[in-house]
Amino acid sequence: MSSNIIDPVLAAAKQRAREDYLPYAGALTPVEAYTLLQHDTKVLLVDVRTRAECDWIGRAILPEAQHAAIEWTQYPGGARNPNFLAQLAMLATTQRTLLFLCRSGVRSRFAATLAAANGYQHCMDILEGFEGDKDGAGHRKTVNGWCVAGLPWVGA
Repeated sequence: MSSNIIDPVLAAAKQRAREDYLPYAGALTPVEAYTLLQHDTKVLLVDVRTRAECDWIGRAILPEAQHAAIEWTQYPGGARNPNFLAQLAMLATTQRTLLFLCRSGVRSRFAATLAAANGYQHCMDILEGFEGDKDGAGHRKTVNGWCVAGLPWVGA
């Protein structure tokens, strides 16, 4: 772990949390999240998109030990996953740094909020999500997000 690299990233994430009164530890840009993942092998990215989204759209390329998928909502139907916390508990202790990722940064905020409320002390939301915000034509992957940042990912 290289503290001279990750300390400023964590400080920025925590500052955003304080400024925005977030109920979890921090909020990271995709580039900041990837920096943490590269420099601290104990950090876990939790992709909360549906399996269908991951299969059809793509996913981040990370070492298996640093990447997990737990649906926030289930496909089809969109019902909230009632086993989310139990599935999270099988993957991580409450002390592990968890970075939550979804399509555009909404479900990941919900996941980080729930995890933090249940004792996970180092929960962070990845701002902008995997695909980012919609552009003027209603398309994603053109404005911001993990993909637009040029971070490693594989498409369907």
